[in-house]
Order: sequence, then C-alpha cells, then structure tokens
Amino acid sequence: MKNKPLAAVLLVAFVVLLSGCASPTLRGTGDLGVVIERASGSVQIVDTSKLVSIATVQGLGDLSHASLVYSRDARYAYVFGRDGGLSKVDLLRGVIERRIVQAGNSIGGAISQDGTLVAAQNYVPGGVKIFKADTLELVADIPAAYGNEGKFSKVVGLADAPGNRFVWSLFDAGEIWTADLSNPGAPRVTKFKNIGREPYDGLITPDGRYYLAGLFGEDGMALLDLWHPELGVRRILDGYGKGAEKLPVFKMPHLRGWAVAGRFAYVPAIGRHEVLIMDTANWQEVARVAVAGQPVFVIARPDGRQIWVNFAFPDNAQVQVIDVESRSVVQHLEPGKAVLHMEFTPRGEAVWISARDDNRVVVYDTTSFAKRIELPAAAPSGIFFTNRAARIGF
Repeated sequence: MKNKPLAAVLLVAFVVLLSGCASPTLRGTGDLGVVIERASGSVQIVDTSKLVSIATVQGLGDLSHASLVYSRDARYAYVFGRDGGLSKVDLLRGVIERRIVQAGNSIGGAISQDGTLVAAQNYVPGGVKIFKADTLELVADIPAAYGNEGKFSKVVGLADAPGNRFVWSLFDAGEIWTADLSNPGAPRVTKFKNIGREPYDGLITPDGRYYLAGLFGEDGMALLDLWHPELGVRRILDGYGKGAEKLPVFKMPHLRGWAVAGRFAYVPAIGRHEVLIMDTANWQEVARVAVAGQPVFVIARPDGRQIWVNFAFPDNAQVQVIDVESRSVVQHLEPGKAVLHMEFTPRGEAVWISARDDNRVVVYDTTSFAKRIELPAAAPSGIFFTNRAARIGF
C-alpha cells in the first residue's frame, strides 16, 4: 500500500512524458516548404503533398526582398529579411526559434556545405557576416571594402561552394570574392577584381564547380572556375546585346543553379525579351529564345525537360514554358497579377507560383498544365521547398 502513491506519481510522469513526445506532430520535412508573405512580415509553412498550408509564422520583419536557406536536416529555415533580420524558423513547431538583426539592409544568404555556418549578404553595411547555424552567434565579419577611399560595396550573388567556402560578388566594386571557412574564426578571402561592371546576382552550377556573375552595367557574364581559381575570371556572353537598342530594365533578373538543365544553362538577357542558352562544356552561346517580356526567373524543371520563365512589369502576369528539345515556347499561362516567383516540387510534377497582387499561390501540373489548386497568401513572393537543403547553391 505504501508504494501506491509512488506508482501514481510515476504513472502521471509517464503520461506527461508521452504527451511531450507527441508535440510536435511526428512527421518528416521532405514535403514541406515556405511561402514568404511580404506584406505582413510572415511566412506560411506548406505541405506540397497535401497541397495545404499547415502554419503561419508572424514577426519576421521587413520581407519585401526576403529569401531563405534550410538547415541540413531540413527542419529549420533561415530567413533573411530586407531590414537585416536573420530568423531561424522551426518548421515542425511553426515558431521562430531565434531572431537577430545583423545589418541595416540585407538581401539573402547561404548555408555552408556541412550545415554549421550561415552567411548573410548585406547592402548596408556592405559585406558578409558568418554565423553559427545552431545559435546564430557571429563568428566572422567580412566587410566589402574596396578602393582607397574607405568605400563599401553592396554584396550580391552569395552562394555556398564545396569545401565550406562561400563566393559572392560586389555590385559597386565589380569584383568576385571567395572565402574559405575551414577555420571559421579566420576566413581566408581571395579577391578577383575588374570582372565587369555592376554584377547583380550570381549562380553556382549544381556540381559546385563554376560561379557565374551576371553583369548589369554591360552585356556579358563573369565566370570563375572554382576548381582552378588561379586561372582568374573569364568573360562569357560578351556583347550579347551588341547593335540592339538598350531597353529600360523594370526589374533585376535573378540567377541560381536552377537555370542549368543537363549540359545547357538558360539565363535572362538584361533588358531584352530573350532567354540565352549556353553550352556549359565551353560556355559559348548556342541559341536564344524569344519570350513575352524581360525575364526575371528562368528555372529548369528538375528533370531538365522544361524551362519556366516569369517576367518584369508590364508583363508580370504571365508565365511561359520553353521546351528544351525544340527550344521554343510551348505554353503560355496567366496565373495572376504580379507573378514574383516559381518553385518546383522536388521531382517536378508540380510548380507553385506566387501572384502577389492577387494574394494567392497557384499550383500547376507540369505535364498537363492544368491548375491543381489556389491557396490564399498575403502578397506572396518567394517560395522555397525543403529539397533545397540537399542542393549546392540553393
């Protein structure tokens, strides 16, 4: 009889322990994703298999130009806000685990190959800051100083590279920098100067070998072979707009490894209604595809069979699909007003498209082009699925 109170206490403790283990709900993260709601400073966590929103996380600050990367286990999203905020969001619990304001103006970031470091690229102050992924503790600060007058450049095109390296471009300075973070407290920085005027974004190829910086100030791109950095930066697509009338640019295009399909890379032509195709074996232009407007995102379906393109104003209600075999536009869609971003499900059977001014996300079947569903969202912009966690440069 004396043991009954103890047994009761143990039973209660066991029940509490079980209830604690049941939260968060036991599930994987492989079919989850995040939709940025730029107007409200919030994100939606979505299930790409069930086509539903499962949580909304508030309090992420200014998301007017937000992007994110995922932890190695795809449980956490590191959200980079325009206000310099860096937020670690737990996808399973639907909460912000930690948030810091690390700069005055930030436009994105990257996570290291081993998943231990998160890097933020900053406009103000210009430079890159490196943080521990688990605690968001600052471990390195690399100011983007250039010239002899103490100037600092906006940083763009930050990407992760093999060997716990990061690579990025300096918009104002016309440079590409790499940093080896094998020893996080003492990064080894290499600078490549005079690579071209105003690099606006960058991509690293899916194998992690080549880094390409798009140039806004001139026709062309800058190419760095990360296997052989001693060879320096090479110019490609030089003068692709020669002889053509320069058009006003209504929205800066974006570049990432999503533009590579098989041996070919598909990139937007600045201020032109064209997608340029390069052979990655020699980085020579092989073709151009005329499209409906100025391309912003040019994204290959995961199997490399299609290229999906959205556009700057005033053509930003449209999306076109290029067939890679015929190199021609085979589908024209109008998902809604102000299409800002597209993201394929991991194996590419569907694509999610944000229509900011219609406050919705539209999901299409990529074989039939039929609309699967529309989901409400507050001025949605970027869409990011967790399969990015296992990909270089995403």
